[in-house]
Amino acid sequence: MKLFKSLLRNRVAKNAGWLIAGNIAQMVVSFFVNIFTVRYLGPSDYGLINYAGAYTAFFTSFCTLGLGSNIIMKAFSDNPGKDGEVLGSAMLLRAVSSFLSALMIIGIVSFADRGEPLTITVVAVCCLGLEFQIFTTLNYWFQSKLNSKVSSIVSLTAYIITSLFKILLLALQKSVVWFAFATSLDLIVSGLLLYISYRRNGGNKLSFSRNIARSLFKSGAPYILIGLMVAVYGYTDKLMLKQMLNTSEVGYYSTAAAICAMWTFVLKAVIDSMSPSIIEAQKHDPADYENANCRLYAMIIYPCIAVSLIFSFFGKYIILLLYGIEYLPAAIPFRILTWYTMFSYLGVARGIWVVCEDLQKKSIYISVLSAFFNVILNFVLIPRMGASGAALATLMTECCAVFVFPLFKREYHANIKLMLKSMNPKYLIGEIRELIKE
Repeated sequence: MKLFKSLLRNRVAKNAGWLIAGNIAQMVVSFFVNIFTVRYLGPSDYGLINYAGAYTAFFTSFCTLGLGSNIIMKAFSDNPGKDGEVLGSAMLLRAVSSFLSALMIIGIVSFADRGEPLTITVVAVCCLGLEFQIFTTLNYWFQSKLNSKVSSIVSLTAYIITSLFKILLLALQKSVVWFAFATSLDLIVSGLLLYISYRRNGGNKLSFSRNIARSLFKSGAPYILIGLMVAVYGYTDKLMLKQMLNTSEVGYYSTAAAICAMWTFVLKAVIDSMSPSIIEAQKHDPADYENANCRLYAMIIYPCIAVSLIFSFFGKYIILLLYGIEYLPAAIPFRILTWYTMFSYLGVARGIWVVCEDLQKKSIYISVLSAFFNVILNFVLIPRMGASGAALATLMTECCAVFVFPLFKREYHANIKLMLKSMNPKYLIGEIRELIKE
C-alpha cells in the first residue's frame, strides 16, 4: 500500500509539474503580448471584448452541461475500457448545447444592445469558438492518465499561434473585431491540436453511447444550474457594469481580474493533479481521504495569502508599470479582487469532495443563494463605487459561498471543518516534504 501511495504521489507531482511548467511558459509568452494589446485597445475597447467574453462565459454551464473534470473522471472509473464512448458522448452533448447557446447569446445581445452594431458584431465573433470548446473534454482523458505533459504542450502551442496572430494585428493596427476573433482562434487551434494528440497517444475512437450519455447528463444536470448560478456571480458584474455605467469600467475591472488570474494556473494545476488521488483515497482509505483534502486546501490557502499581500501593497505600482496611467483606476479593484482568489479556488477544490460525497444536488442551494446575493450587492455597490463596487461584491460573495452559506446545510459541516483544519501549517509542510522526498 505504501509503495502504491509513493508511486501515485510521484506521478501526481510530475503531472502537476507539467501543468505548472506549461502554464508558466504560456504566461511568459502572453505577458508582453497582452500588455501591448491592452494598451493598444484602451479601457473602452478592452472592456468591450471582456463584455463579449462575459456573455460566452455566462453560458458555459449550458455549453458544458455541467460535465466538468470530476464527472468525466468518475465516468472513466465507472466504465473501464470505454474512454472513447465516454468522451464521444460528452462531446456530442456539448456540441448541441454550445450551438444553442451561441444562438441565445446573439439573440440576447441583439435586444439588450440594439443600436450598437459594433457590440453585437464583437459578441457574435467571440461566439465562434464555442463549438470548438467541446474538445477541451479531451483534457480530462490526459489528466486521468496523469499525462498532462501532452495537453500542456498543446495549450502552449495554440497560445503561441494566437499570440503571433495578435502581434500581426498590432502591427497592422486592426480594429477591436479582429482582436475578438483572436479569442475564438485560441479555442479553434487548441481544439484541433487536442484531438490530433488524443489519437496519436492511443486514445480510443470516439463514439456515442445512449446509456453513457444518459448517465452523464443525469450526473451533470445539477451542475448546469450550479454553473449558471456561479456564472451569475462570476460574470454579471461585467454585464451590469456595462449596462449601468460604460465599457471603460468593464475595462478597469477586467484588467484587475486579469492580473489576479495571472498566477492561478498553479492552483488549478494542483487541484487537477490531486483530484485522482483524492477520489481513489475515498474508496480505500477514509483517513488518507480526509488528510488529502486538508493538504489540498492548505496548498491553496497559504500561497493565496502570500500573493494577495504582495498585490495589496504594490497594486498601484503594478498597474502603472504594466498598463500605464490610463488604467490607474483599476488599482483599487485590483487590491480588492486579489483576496477573492483564495475563496474562489477553495470552492473549486471543494467540488472534488462534493462529487465523492454525492452532494451535487445539495450544492444548488449554495449556488442559488450566492447568485442572488451577488446581484443584490452589485446593484447597490456599482452605482456608488463603479468597478471597485463590483470587486467588493465578488469578494463578499465568494467568502459567503465558501464559509457562510454552507453552514445552513448539515451535510457541508464536515467540509467546513476540513477547511478550517487545513489552516494548520502541518498540512502544507507535510505536503512539501512529501513532494521533496519524491
